[in-house]
Amino acid sequence: MNRRQALKNIGYGAGFFVVGPTALSILQGCKKEPENKWQPVFLSAGQGLILTKILDVIIPATDTPGANDVNVAGFIDAYMEKVLSPEEKQNFKRSAEAFSQAFKNELEKEAEEGNTEDFLRIIKKFFEATPAQQEEFARRSGETQDPMDKTPEEENLFTPEQADSLAFGYLKDIRNMGIWAWKTSEEIGENVLWYDPVPGEYIPCAPITELGSGRAMSL
Repeated sequence: MNRRQALKNIGYGAGFFVVGPTALSILQGCKKEPENKWQPVFLSAGQGLILTKILDVIIPATDTPGANDVNVAGFIDAYMEKVLSPEEKQNFKRSAEAFSQAFKNELEKEAEEGNTEDFLRIIKKFFEATPAQQEEFARRSGETQDPMDKTPEEENLFTPEQADSLAFGYLKDIRNMGIWAWKTSEEIGENVLWYDPVPGEYIPCAPITELGSGRAMSL
């Protein structure tokens, strides 16, 4: 099953997301910016670039717009800045740093320099891992290094095992939030999903082609 088919299956079978006022305002403010004009407000410039490259692999542009076509990265960055608690922000940035280290450990280059094939390789490493391997990633993600007696340059260093574990959690967060933001964007909500601006009519029996052709309803 390819990535686009997996997304379609999620769209066909998933329920709805509850979007609060803050998240809704962020979604409305994160329409696609001109090419190369988006600047992160929470992540560093390098982390923002890495985020767009991850999203381009998870939700690529095909017959429908991809994540970067609707500025999902901008939404995630703004959501982190405006919604998360200080502790959650710190944990997310720490996971982002761990992903960069895991990427370098695996591919022997900086994540900012990676191409689509590189990101596909590192993402497949985690998402195609066996259930036992994924369980081990999750178990190790709770283990932290003792920051005492470390220089500022050393505080963000992780063992390979810790980098992999935190990177796995980071990618899961990006995937989950990315799909949510993609599905609730204006472009996807109105032109890809089943869009009914005034829903509520009770139709007890009708062909599926008249009821969204099996697509999730845009909410």
